[in-house]
Amino acid sequence: MKILGIGNAIVDVICKVDENFISVNNLSKGNMKLIFDINEYKKLLSNLKIEKTISGGSVANSIVGLSQQGNNVGFIGKISDDEFGEKYELGLKKENVNYIYSKKKEELPTGTCLILITPDSERTMCTFLGTAGNINEKDISIEAVKKSKMVFLEGYLWDEGAPKKAFDKAINNANEVAMSLSDKFCVERHKSHFLDLVKNKLDITFANEDEIKSLINAKNFEEVINFAKEINKLLVITRGKKGAISIKGNNITEVGIINNLDVVDLTGAGDLFASGYLNGYLNNSDQKNCLENGTEMAAKIIQQIGARL
Repeated sequence: MKILGIGNAIVDVICKVDENFISVNNLSKGNMKLIFDINEYKKLLSNLKIEKTISGGSVANSIVGLSQQGNNVGFIGKISDDEFGEKYELGLKKENVNYIYSKKKEELPTGTCLILITPDSERTMCTFLGTAGNINEKDISIEAVKKSKMVFLEGYLWDEGAPKKAFDKAINNANEVAMSLSDKFCVERHKSHFLDLVKNKLDITFANEDEIKSLINAKNFEEVINFAKEINKLLVITRGKKGAISIKGNNITEVGIINNLDVVDLTGAGDLFASGYLNGYLNNSDQKNCLENGTEMAAKIIQQIGARL
């Protein structure tokens, strides 16, 4: 296998809302809120009109994108043997992803993510992790990890306890490891752990500008570049309207954005950027091509609703 993704197995529930819905429900626009109370989650869901559902999760979106670009891919993520779990597994198999997990009835249901899209195309996410967040080392197939050229992890999945052990097992047996920092709130919550991963354990780190600046408490982007040079690991950073940049030691490559796009929904832009970049990387393209491929995939996805092409 070219690449094995390990991440939250979450069914995306996509809904259009107005600005008022965000403020009335005390949500932080453009960010992710973790919901721990099943009743709070059900209440939110009952006030929404569902546009569509997709087998999602950040790394799963990237893995599907890599499959669509012709790569042999796999995914590990924890689901329950319930209606959403069934949909999740079928959704991935339909996209030619080797789903390396045997579901059984879990105490918690399959995870879901409410993706609330406001008229300005920003997405605010409310995630009820369900059983997805209970991934443990037994769920990780060492054989699948070792047979893959690369393992791709997501910051969303990292947590103290069982998920950390699952991460460690994957990292310790992998040929090469990439990870996305996922979200500024994730970075703030796990700063010291993420910093250790970026400096010492990951070969490639994906982040947006806010996430990487938050991780190292940088006041400006110059400090980010200096940090990257210092650790001599590959950092791939998306910078919104400023395009994207990759830094490894003194090798810095930048590309601009694609202009005049009809932006409908920013869901999955980072996930699909990573899939485009990694498609280039795994097939031995140079950095400029990797970044351009990532930018192209992101440009395609933001012109439609959802995180699937």
